[in-house]
Amino acid sequence: MKILLLGKNGQVGWELQRALAPLGDVIALDRRTTPAADLSDPESLAALVRDVRPDAIVNAAAHTAVDKAESEAALARAVNTTAPAVLAREAAALGAWLVHYSTDYVFDGSGTAPWTESAPVAPLSVYGQTKADGEAAIRLSGCRHLVFRTSWVYAARGGNFAKTMLRLARERDRLTVVADQFGAPTGADLIADVTAHALRTAVSRPEVSGTYHLVAAGETSWHGYARHVIEHARAAGQEIRVPADAIEPVPTSAFPTPARRPANSRLDTTRLRNTFGLTLPSWQSGVDRLLAEVLAP
Repeated sequence: MKILLLGKNGQVGWELQRALAPLGDVIALDRRTTPAADLSDPESLAALVRDVRPDAIVNAAAHTAVDKAESEAALARAVNTTAPAVLAREAAALGAWLVHYSTDYVFDGSGTAPWTESAPVAPLSVYGQTKADGEAAIRLSGCRHLVFRTSWVYAARGGNFAKTMLRLARERDRLTVVADQFGAPTGADLIADVTAHALRTAVSRPEVSGTYHLVAAGETSWHGYARHVIEHARAAGQEIRVPADAIEPVPTSAFPTPARRPANSRLDTTRLRNTFGLTLPSWQSGVDRLLAEVLAP
């Protein structure tokens, strides 16, 4: 299988280079490679796909700066909506699979029940709207596709919430962390491994084409996430300054941002697990693996 991977140096893209390698020839590109994969230039993107003629396109590139998207709506739309539409059109023409990643931000975050794939989308932000429109363009194209909605993505490589909390916990006597947004911290390595498994399955089972929710098992708030990270580090012998009772839960309104965040980012993974025969690990086990790597001497 020839796989064209876009966004190779992002959190998920980096892990996909490893996870997809056993499936065949992976051509991993981004904006800085030669040839370049520039999602803001639809004509060059289409030409790239026609030149490579892959059996599968895995699009791990996106405009993910949620707050900046509010003031960069045209760029966000080009990358998150127009580019996926172009990739879908070219995939359909080639008979190739398209793997694409979306987000919990396509929902309005109401209620407390986990969102199913069939729930109506109602984005609160430019980012969420452009991602929802990108999904819709893929479905309308008629190409064979796997759209994975995920949330609260982290990786050991680069910056992440856990690293920020560890740094602040070493520097401060008190922390305030949002406690009224709920979801499941999900590792880029888990997303990549599930993608590879699903794509391997899809090659012989075209009927699995569709949208799936892909997050770790369980749920927490950002406050619960922070407490888990800090207490794990304390138990591992790290020098943590902030006391356990000085991690204060606060509402979202305590940290105003340009883009509204969904309060309920819980995603129901039943369809993914049943279709591909998977058992998803708890969010805690993934975060603990991250911390083992981050805290290693």
